[in-house]
Amino acid sequence: MSFVPHPLIYTAPHRLGPLLGDELFRRLCRSRDYLAAGFDQPLRLADAAREACLSPCHYHRLFTQTFGETPHRFLTRLRMDEAKRLLACRQAPVTTVCFAVGYASLGSFSSRFRRLVGRSPAEYQRAIRRWFAVPGLAHYRLIPG
Repeated sequence: MSFVPHPLIYTAPHRLGPLLGDELFRRLCRSRDYLAAGFDQPLRLADAAREACLSPCHYHRLFTQTFGETPHRFLTRLRMDEAKRLLACRQAPVTTVCFAVGYASLGSFSSRFRRLVGRSPAEYQRAIRRWFAVPGLAHYRLIPG
């Protein structure tokens, strides 16, 4: 009696496609690092694709297949994580945080933040300050030992 593998094993290369080569993966990682380094600036898909030496359509498809999210979603996630950090750590107004993370419009930033986080940036900032003490607010006195 011989061993017969499952039929899906024979069709795996057709379903999953060829594996990504090392050089192509390095180029995609380099372009992802390029996006992450300039998340606070206006970036274009063509610039990130040029960093990976690929056409924009092919780059978008390979980036999504490799990292599990589109380049735009990756950039938005980085921007929102930084916005949450800035809103929690500083006394900065929402407008300053909006421009610091690369958005040109307060309205688009606020609506995107509300959609992804579940509350507006100002509500998020107030809630975080209620949950955690902000280090700059307390005045400490030196008590000699």
